[in-house]
Formats: sequence, C-alpha cells, structure tokens
Amino acid sequence: MYDPTVARLTYRALLGRRRALILGALPLLLLVIAVAVRALAGADDQTAADVLGGFALATMVPIIGVIAGTGAIGPEIDDGSVVYLLSKPIKRPTIIFTKLIVAVAVTMVFSAVPTLLAGLILNGNGQQVAVAYTIAALVASIAYAALFLLLGTVSRHAVVFGLVYALVWEALFGSLVPGARTLSVQQWSLAVAQKVADGDLVTSDVGLPTAIVLLAGVTVLATWYAGQKLRSLTLAGEE
Repeated sequence: MYDPTVARLTYRALLGRRRALILGALPLLLLVIAVAVRALAGADDQTAADVLGGFALATMVPIIGVIAGTGAIGPEIDDGSVVYLLSKPIKRPTIIFTKLIVAVAVTMVFSAVPTLLAGLILNGNGQQVAVAYTIAALVASIAYAALFLLLGTVSRHAVVFGLVYALVWEALFGSLVPGARTLSVQQWSLAVAQKVADGDLVTSDVGLPTAIVLLAGVTVLATWYAGQKLRSLTLAGEE
C-alpha cells in the first residue's frame, strides 16, 4: 500500500521552494505571535489556550492541510502529468494511500511541531495546554489531509473549496452556529485534546467516542473514495 517512488515525487512536489515558503509562513507567524504575547502578557494558561485554539488549530492547521492535501495530487491532475504516474504498474489505491501518508506527514510537521513550540513559549506547557493542542493538531492533520486529498482528486478548484471549508465553515460557522460545530474536524480534534489537558481550558462540543468515530470514518471514507475517483480517471483516459 506504500510506494517509495510515488512518495519521493510527492515530497518533492510539496516541498519545492515556493510551496515550502507558503507552508512555513503560518508556523513562523504563530511563533512570532507566541513570542510577542509572552513578552507582553507573561505566562498565562488561558492566553496560551486562546492563541493555540484561535490561531494554531482554527486557522493554521486547516490551511496547511489544504496546501498539503490538495498539493499532493491536484497539480498533477491539472497539468496532465498524472497520466505518466497512472501508466505505471501501481495500484490506484496505493497511489492515493502513499500520497495521503506524505500529505499527513507534511501537515503534521508544519502544524504540530510549531504548535508545540508556541505552547512551550506561551506558558511552558502549563496545565498540559501545549501537549493537548499538539495532539489535536496531529489528529486533525490526518483528517484534513484525507479530506483535502479527496478534494484535489475530484475538483480542479480544490484549493478554493478547501479554503472555504477551512476559513468559512470551520472558523466562521464553527464559532457562531452550534450545530455546525458537530461537523467540524476542529471540534473532533478538540475532543481528543480535552482528554489530555488539565482543567477546563480545552473544551469541545463533541464527545470523545463520537469524535474518534467521526475522525476515523471521515479519513477512511475520504481515502477510499479518492482511490475510486482515481481509478475512474484512469478508465476515462484509456477510453
């Protein structure tokens, strides 16, 4: 289910100079914000939770997921170079699974690592806030990568749709409409983080068992459907 050649090509595409600069911009901004907040307000657990929850998890992680998930396959479909990959004797689900692993790894590195560093800067992991949000970022990275990889497979406008979901649904509706929070990767990952953090600084509108089922279900279904769409794309090309 994992092909090293496909993985190497995908890493090369995602970590090219221009895309790497884009991926690194938000983590760098988070660290700058963390340093500034710590210098101005000192170490405060609530402030740390607000920064990590309001910027890192709500904005940075989904946007990086969009870039990594859609970038893992979308450009190849857009420019037609995917035909050369599909002509190789590699199973289509293997291609999708390999690209998912790469997208997850890139999303985790560029989101979870800076989240941990920012949390340590903000309050030294008081009440386990830094670790809790890092785990949330890790868990969310998997679901986001799968969702946005699927978008990259089915639409030429995957980046636009991904940003709409990340910034409008997750950040806007997720914070204003109670019912929308149930269908939010952010809330599912917060349910996992809530179990780790001490006190009530980290909360979620979704119970932990439900969150785990939804995270796993969305990841599996999105990956499976992306494989099916890639298979149909091959058949269309052959016809």
